Amino acid sequence: MGSARPVALRTLVQERLLVRDLAQLATPRPAAVPARGNDLRAVEVIEDAYVLCSGGAVEAVGRMRDLVPLDDDVEELDGRGSCAIPGLVDCHTHPAFGGDRVDEFSLRAAGATYEELHAAGGGILSTVAATQRLGEEELIVRVERHAGWMLRHGTTTWEGKSGYGLDRDTELASLRAVRAAGGSPTWLGAHAVPPEQADADEYLEWAIAHVLPGAAELADAADVFLERGAFDAAQARRYLEACRGAGLALRIHGDQFTEGGAVPLAIELGARSVDHLEATGERGGAALARSGVVGVLLPASALFLDRPQPPARALADAGAVIALATDFNPGSAFTTSLPLVCSLACTQLHLGPAEALTAMTVNAAFVLGRGDRVGRIVPGLPADLVLLDAPDWRYLGYHLGGDVVAAVIKAGRPVFRR
Repeated sequence: MGSARPVALRTLVQERLLVRDLAQLATPRPAAVPARGNDLRAVEVIEDAYVLCSGGAVEAVGRMRDLVPLDDDVEELDGRGSCAIPGLVDCHTHPAFGGDRVDEFSLRAAGATYEELHAAGGGILSTVAATQRLGEEELIVRVERHAGWMLRHGTTTWEGKSGYGLDRDTELASLRAVRAAGGSPTWLGAHAVPPEQADADEYLEWAIAHVLPGAAELADAADVFLERGAFDAAQARRYLEACRGAGLALRIHGDQFTEGGAVPLAIELGARSVDHLEATGERGGAALARSGVVGVLLPASALFLDRPQPPARALADAGAVIALATDFNPGSAFTTSLPLVCSLACTQLHLGPAEALTAMTVNAAFVLGRGDRVGRIVPGLPADLVLLDAPDWRYLGYHLGGDVVAAVIKAGRPVFRR
């Protein structure tokens, strides 16, 4: 990327910002949100472009030759050699945790499976123990650190789950930490069964009675791990119906290792999404395509665990709504990079760059209930932009693991510069 120049940025003292002389601007422009079918590929590209931001929103977008003279009170950001895309949206992360799982990583590299480690008391439960030992202040510090990692990879909107507390105080502290760091909190109260509980049914009864009232005041959504060794479909239904009754939107971790009924349950209950889908078969994919439930695909997790990738191409071709996310967590997807996920989507999931961009912007925003506000560079919407140090916006996926994010603008203000 030798032709790209560093971004020149003056101190911003006014409310208006002009990002000028961009090599390209690329933004999804689907006919409807969420995007599916041909709309997944509906990305508008403007060459030699500018973006004018005012009051935190996009005021105007166009070609430099059409830019009218502006008042002197407009600050300028030199975008020569850069491309602008919308701020990326990570709709599935687990940022509230203590400790790490590097020892487990080594064991898995030697042949141990994720399910074997979980059954032996490792996996989720080992992180639960480390997270419960943290105080709330330290938990906030951890989540803010992880949010900073996301920002440096171009993520301006993100969701963060609890689920590594599994007791009342730590679960609620996790949700507060996500909110404090700027994320959208999801109560993953049904992530695993803590060892002090006799079984999954007993734990859910306790969680619904003692944690849900507080979680409903803090979270935007609820999630459940519907999988062999965690919670079955009947237990997931009980938990999700209680959460829906408390006013929370619904999400499901499903079909990661086995098809356990997650897709039909998500459709029946009107969940916003079912996430993972590595084990989803043809029948489940067809049902998802006929529904309004979003399939959130997590290729970094499948890669990290050496699992089959989700059937993204088949889902997209069938007309399903798909989104992409990192699944950032300490055990099965230790990455905060949506550009890396974009590369995996193009090379492993066989999605085109335009489909991948739409899946990690406007469709991911839809999962968070923000599809009408976030994920596009359109006048009137929040001015969340990522500048890529590249001559073509498709370097987002093309430069595998590259340091491609040059600057990030959030609500019309530069918040990161490499």
